[in-house]
Amino acid sequence: MSHEYLKFCIIKMIEMELKFPTKTGRRSLSRSISQSSTDSYSSAASYTDSSDDETSPREKTQVNSKGSSDFCVKNIKQAEFGRREIEIAEQDMSALISLRKRAQGEKPLAGAKVVGCTHITAQTAVLIETLVALGAQCRWTACNIYSTQNEVAAALAESGVSVFAWKGESEDDFWWCIDRCVNVEGWQANMILDDGGDLTHWVYKKYPSVFKKVRGIVEESVTGVHRLYQLSKAGKLCVPAMNVNDSVTKQKFDNLYCCRESILDGLKRTTDVMFGGKQVVVCGYGEVGKGCCSALKALGAIVCVTEIDPICALQACMDGFKVVKLNEVVRQMDMVITCTGNKNVVTREHLDRMKNGCIVCNMGHSNTEIDVASLRTPELTWERVRSQVDHVIWPDGKRVILLAEGRLLNLSCSTVPSFVLSITATTQALALIELYNAPEGRYKQDVYLLPKKMDEYVASLHLPNFDAHLTELSDEQAKYMGLNKNGPFKPNYYRYDRCSKTTHHDFDYVQYTHFYCNVV
Repeated sequence: MSHEYLKFCIIKMIEMELKFPTKTGRRSLSRSISQSSTDSYSSAASYTDSSDDETSPREKTQVNSKGSSDFCVKNIKQAEFGRREIEIAEQDMSALISLRKRAQGEKPLAGAKVVGCTHITAQTAVLIETLVALGAQCRWTACNIYSTQNEVAAALAESGVSVFAWKGESEDDFWWCIDRCVNVEGWQANMILDDGGDLTHWVYKKYPSVFKKVRGIVEESVTGVHRLYQLSKAGKLCVPAMNVNDSVTKQKFDNLYCCRESILDGLKRTTDVMFGGKQVVVCGYGEVGKGCCSALKALGAIVCVTEIDPICALQACMDGFKVVKLNEVVRQMDMVITCTGNKNVVTREHLDRMKNGCIVCNMGHSNTEIDVASLRTPELTWERVRSQVDHVIWPDGKRVILLAEGRLLNLSCSTVPSFVLSITATTQALALIELYNAPEGRYKQDVYLLPKKMDEYVASLHLPNFDAHLTELSDEQAKYMGLNKNGPFKPNYYRYDRCSKTTHHDFDYVQYTHFYCNVV
């Protein structure tokens, strides 16, 4: 055999191996790709954790570079990756960074000890680090067992924030993490930042004495605000609370625009579904529902809406959506999406009547909207097909595709736009500053909205991103309208939409008032 022919054969064998690798070759190639993915830290790794380490973080002893072990995360070694994620988020959260730069010299939160329970993502990390820059000490945990970005939690722990969270916590882990944030020797919170009310509930239940030093609660979700009003109505709310959820900058931007984009992202990542021609029912036509319906309709889905509120129902009709009862249409639906903040919106009876392949998911904060517990029965089989995607199989072979076990879809299964979260995070930061620095007696043991002027300030911080230029009132125009040239430009009862809640003035702040009307 000639030397040239031998060389030719070797080259061909190498080419064949690259085209059709042997089992050994495939294993080698797989290891190579896996290592490459780990090194490059693709952003998808946040949501498909490929770690083989199944040990519970509670059973590990981890220490950051400063020697502290006052945290519990999946893997502290992911901190560098998490830091890069945070830096990327900062680029689209310039308004929050601007607030940080403007106020960090004054340290308006010096002495504040903030315990927080929110989604732990790159965007909330920017908020947490802003609070630290403004003088606060922070301890943090997650409000959702699926939404934590492990690498971001690691980066926060490395920076010195006591964070207790990881993706895929059990229910027991969830409450353990909250307890570790609250119950610590030599440190007691004087401010609470909550998302959903679980942290507030835990403190009331286990450590009510903590409220003797707490100056206020800041709450950003429908569910959490509802809980606060229940406490207030029962006379059990013992500190002032700021309702961020119903601030204009939260309702009209986070709830509407964020969900308009993230609903599609979450559904695509989990199911690869095509929306054109699909029959979809969206339960609830508040700001979240409006965002979801708008996005789905734009991609060709045939969307109908369920509603209990005649005003929101009329809005849906005039926006071109048919308003129906769920039990009237559930058999025909390809997707059922809840976003009401209520409980048992989709019941076992509805689930039994769904057609094969129907996708069921929730865009509300709480996991109460879909009766998932009713599906954990012996006659039904659960099959995990990918991360956060379960096929629930009926005895006749019918499959319902359940996403994130009925928990919040967008933050459990995808990401959300950093810019929109900058608006909410800036509002939260200002609410904390307001409550922490308010003179004694300004805020009673009640639930309040942010003053309109503060909403406008948050909006103004974000306008430079669009190179937007505001028109200024002349003195004559301002006098004619009865306005200050510098704002606020709307009365406090003006809520920027047609089905908003009512507020009233109370000196230099706004107190949220809700009332009940019985129509006979």
